[in-house]
Amino acid sequence: MTRCAHSLLAAVAICCSAAALAQSHRPFPPQALRGELVVQQTPDVLLNGKPARLAPGSRLRSDGHMLLPPASVAGQKLTVHYTLDPAGLLMDVWVLNPAELANKTWPRTPQETASWSFEPGTQTWTKR
Repeated sequence: MTRCAHSLLAAVAICCSAAALAQSHRPFPPQALRGELVVQQTPDVLLNGKPARLAPGSRLRSDGHMLLPPASVAGQKLTVHYTLDPAGLLMDVWVLNPAELANKTWPRTPQETASWSFEPGTQTWTKR
């Protein structure tokens, strides 16, 4: 096989993998919260309708788990899972795909995280 054919096969495999990932649940850390994000002018965003900021080195991932430049989604209201750094800035942000959005029970505040139970294997929360 030629190098060109190998490159084409690799590109197809990557596309298929991304499509399959977009339909499955990604593993989120237990401290991740759910919210609504609107990117204004980076690093400024609205999180649940309130001003917030992206941390230096923050990562925004698309619903297919690819890195997403914040400017590419400026002005769009996105349902996301996110983590905060110790200073309270947004560190990791994941735009949710349809399978993840179907999981309706997810904490929106640190208080809910503290009072609910997380099952990492199934990525589900139960209210105690």
